[in-house]
Parts: sequence; structure tokens; C-alpha cells
Amino acid sequence: MENVFNAQNFAFLGHGLVLTFVIAFATCVISIALGTFLAIIRNYGDAFSKALATFYIEVFRNSPLLLWMLAAVFVLPNFFSLPSFVSASYASAFWGTIGFSLYTSSVMAEIIRGGLNSIPKGQFEAAYSQGFSTFFTLFYIILPQTFRKVIPSMLSQVVTTIKDTSFLAGLQIAELTYRSKILLAQLKSFDQILAMIALVAGVYFVICFALSSLVRYYEKKTAYAF
Repeated sequence: MENVFNAQNFAFLGHGLVLTFVIAFATCVISIALGTFLAIIRNYGDAFSKALATFYIEVFRNSPLLLWMLAAVFVLPNFFSLPSFVSASYASAFWGTIGFSLYTSSVMAEIIRGGLNSIPKGQFEAAYSQGFSTFFTLFYIILPQTFRKVIPSMLSQVVTTIKDTSFLAGLQIAELTYRSKILLAQLKSFDQILAMIALVAGVYFVICFALSSLVRYYEKKTAYAF
């Protein structure tokens, strides 16, 4: 098994794992920000903006993730160019992350909107009576409560996001799964191939199980908070 479990392979996979974390983190940050905006617009916007937000959310949520990754990598560069010093591999990772974020933001939007709907409408009236505008009511009163309520669901989506980075392997982006494919192509025996698959699956399992355990711990800790 020295062809599988060696320092060179671990370093090679480690670089892919770092890219996986970077893409997952960037996707989560972008999708939470955009998802919050979409949720607010869908709940409190005028008829036209509500229709636009609803259209965006429903189109992305009801179509394949890989489709939007492909669209971002092969379509967006025709309209937006990156600086010339950005290599092709990093450019693909960037556009893949954009497509990933556009899709995930629609899921985050529905999670956050569920939290917004759980806040009593009387809190708006109380805030208005104290002279708060709609923006400051949302920013200081509604959103903090909303995020406390939806943190478990958001963390669960983060776990899903980490796993879904494996779709980027289909776009030749050198994250963990793609690098494991390169190593698998160099192995000849069934035992070695099985060991490599088990190694990569184990990496994903440890990361996602740890985050899932954190979600369950948070849910138990806050079970009686609301």
C-alpha cells in the first residue's frame, strides 16, 4: 500500500483539500450575504422585486447544481474577464465558485426566509413606534433573531456545500476529488484503488461528521432557548 499511503500522495491531496476549504468558505460567505438579501426582498419588497427574487430562487433551487457551475465556467468568462496574471486553473476555480455561490444562495435564501417568517410581526410595529426605520428594524432587531434561529439549518447547508465541492472535479478544478481521480488513474491493483477511495471518503467523512456533530450540539444547547 506504499503506492497509496505515502507523503507525496498526502501532500498532493492536501493541496486539493485546501482548495476545497477555500471554495466552500467563499461559497458560504457569498451565499449567506446574497441569500439574506434575496430573503428580505422576497418577504418585504414591492411586488416587482418580490417577483424577481422568487424567480431567481425557484429557478436555481429547481435546476442541477452542476449545470450552473458549467454555465459559470464556460459562459461568464465571455462577458467578464479576469486579470491576465490569473492562471487558467485559478480562473476556473473562481468561476466555478461563482456558479456554486449563485446556486447555494437560493437555498440559503429559503433557510433565512423561514427564520424571518418565525419572527412575530408585532416586533416591527414596536420598532416603528420607537422611531426605527425599516432598514434599522431589520438590521438591529429582526436579522439577529433570525440568524440565531436558523444557525442549525445554515450549518447543515455548510456541510452539504463542502460535500458538493466534489462536483467541481467535473470541471477539471483541482480540489480534493479531482486530485484523487488523478491518483486513482495511476493505481493498478483493486486493493490500491479501494484504499484510495476509502482514504478520500474518510477525509470527507471526518470533516462533515465533525460539522454535523457541531450542529447537533448547538441544537441541543439551544433547544429551550426559543
